[in-house]
Amino acid sequence: MKKIIPITFFMLLVLIVGAKDMKILSPDKKIQLTISTGSANRPGLNYSVMFKGRVVLAASPMGFEFEHEIPLSNHLEVVSVNEKLNNTMWKPVYGERSSYPDFYRAVTIQLKETTKPFRSFSIDCRVYNEGLAFRYNINTNKPLTITRELTGFQFTDDHPSWIAQHSQASYVEGKVSKTMNELERPYVIKTQPDCFVALGEAALTDYTQMRFSRSAIDSLLLLAALKGKVLFDHSFSTPWRYVMIAESEAKLLENNYLVLNLNKPNALKDVPWIKPGKVIREVTLTTTGGKACIDFAAKHKLSYVEFDAGWYGHEYDNAASALAVNVDTSRSPGPLNLHEIIDYGKQKGVGIILYVNQRALSKQLDTILPLYKSWGVKGIKYGFVNVSSQAHITWLHEAIRKAAAHQLMLDIHDDYRPTGYSRTYPNLITQEGVRGDEESPDNRQALITIFTRMLAGAADATNCYFAPRVNQMGSHASQMAKAICIYSPWQFVYWYDRPVGSPLGKGGAGTNTSAAKTAVPVIEEIPDLGFYDALPTVWDDTRVLEGKIGAYATIARRNGDNWYVGSLTDQARKFSLAFSFLKKNVKYEATLYADDDSLQTDTKIYIRRIKVDSATVLDLDLKNKNGVAIIIKALNR
Repeated sequence: MKKIIPITFFMLLVLIVGAKDMKILSPDKKIQLTISTGSANRPGLNYSVMFKGRVVLAASPMGFEFEHEIPLSNHLEVVSVNEKLNNTMWKPVYGERSSYPDFYRAVTIQLKETTKPFRSFSIDCRVYNEGLAFRYNINTNKPLTITRELTGFQFTDDHPSWIAQHSQASYVEGKVSKTMNELERPYVIKTQPDCFVALGEAALTDYTQMRFSRSAIDSLLLLAALKGKVLFDHSFSTPWRYVMIAESEAKLLENNYLVLNLNKPNALKDVPWIKPGKVIREVTLTTTGGKACIDFAAKHKLSYVEFDAGWYGHEYDNAASALAVNVDTSRSPGPLNLHEIIDYGKQKGVGIILYVNQRALSKQLDTILPLYKSWGVKGIKYGFVNVSSQAHITWLHEAIRKAAAHQLMLDIHDDYRPTGYSRTYPNLITQEGVRGDEESPDNRQALITIFTRMLAGAADATNCYFAPRVNQMGSHASQMAKAICIYSPWQFVYWYDRPVGSPLGKGGAGTNTSAAKTAVPVIEEIPDLGFYDALPTVWDDTRVLEGKIGAYATIARRNGDNWYVGSLTDQARKFSLAFSFLKKNVKYEATLYADDDSLQTDTKIYIRRIKVDSATVLDLDLKNKNGVAIIIKALNR
């Protein structure tokens, strides 16, 4: 039910037109955003944030610097204010929930300069129970170049934070004052034992990507560092700058839908062709391997087979054309009859996804899209797409829209991190921008990723299972738990593995050591596969039951009447798992997949089944870098 209530019925602000300070409260009144046009002590446009009466961000700068014009930040006055209360729910095509709340107090503040050149602009502000966001609206009828955005984030103490310098880098725990330049977003800071903050951007579609850098003057001031100039010749709105706030890292993750809320609603009317599901990569680039993967997918309830780099030639060869099959012989001897494989997949109910590097995309996109649609391809994986400059960002989001016009789903690799555009164009199923299993992150890294990168949205983390690196990263039950905890509507599983019947691979897939370079593990038909067979990739409800960044996480997700729980740890820990999230008066059977080093099997997975209900409390004992995955099915419904 949609409710938009004018300000005449609610006192949302403490302000009068022309006032210096404008205060906006969240619906639950825990978060306060103050916008100020400046004072003698703090000249220039600025904002500050409080949570439960405590300062989160002190007066932080706002505004712009332009090419050939003076900065826009000082000598401002409020011209008008437009206010509303929004309380709605919306249903995604797919997601971590079947519906999302969108409850916020909004204010648009119109400002103008009191001195020459008397420019005017406005700021949209939204304050949610989950955090806040603002964006700038610039009116211009002539070319305008932004050289620097003055937006900053002024902390009052040297808080703990979790830092990554690029989208697939390892995270390190540090302090705000030690922030390196071009810090990746979202950026998570612990300002109090009961206050976690995440900074980031949403609805980035035609602007330059924002990173964070430390001020050279104030080590507690982070600045919005644009990855290049921004040029417009018409009026425009910037991406949203958001500040997510919650009492714990678990709640921060549970509230990550704030990023989606800051994007426009679904622009696609006809969406039955958009189908999430599990994906296996075909690692041999052969017809035999493709058919073996399709047979395996059909048997084990996987929806897609993906052909990665090499199917149309070397991806970095400028002469390689993605309009025809021409296998890169350094990766595979072939042969690869892609059309035969696509037809075979149709018979088995398995779709085909093709990888294309940006070198080919930038030259052939408008030909590729209708061609692949005519072939019967279901989706494309855009590879090594540039995502920093305004030109690159604009091209990419146009490429997403063009793919939708041809009913093609997308997975974007490698450095792209989402800003919520999958709400508007849900054919953008997933993306990388994560230190996934290709980089062999251990459980500690995965547990930082879950509470940082996953605030931004879905991540294709290329989940491994039989590959040797699994034992280096953590455990096999950890991999199962990660498949639940790390959300991706296209969940790539068995990343470095090949099914029985697939020819021996070439090129070293499946290992990150110098030994066994030709090892491509074969997927064994073992009971473990039952977990991945049953695993959904999209959800009706998500509960982050507990968590500590870099230490442990337990997440429960519901699909229909059934629940799926993943728990992951870095250090050994004992804990009690309460099943209170289950419906009362309903009996369930829980299947546990846990690590057991005493077993004489390759994966050392112990499977047991128990009866549970909402009153059940299960005591669990996990060893270092272990995990547990639980499938809970209703019995009497």
